[in-house]
Amino acid sequence: MELLFVTVIGAGLGALIRSFLPGRGAFGLLLLPAVAASATALVWVALVYLGWKFDGTWIWVVSLAASVLAAAAVGIILPRKRREADTRLLDELSRA
Repeated sequence: MELLFVTVIGAGLGALIRSFLPGRGAFGLLLLPAVAASATALVWVALVYLGWKFDGTWIWVVSLAASVLAAAAVGIILPRKRREADTRLLDELSRA
């Protein structure tokens, strides 16, 4: 049950991060929440597998920090890559 809770909280953090990042028009509304939820669930399951207790504080902190870091990384890198790809495509189409 805790996996569900932490995943939903991670998705909420991803949605919150989306509202603070510039260039959010370069990706969809649900991308960062989905990335954050996926990172949270993956880290949570890995830590439980490593023997961390699901009712401990640090598993929550580490899992939610992973969601914030993953969402922020995607939200910062993706718009820049998208602009570069759009510029390349425009140059290529302009020459044709």
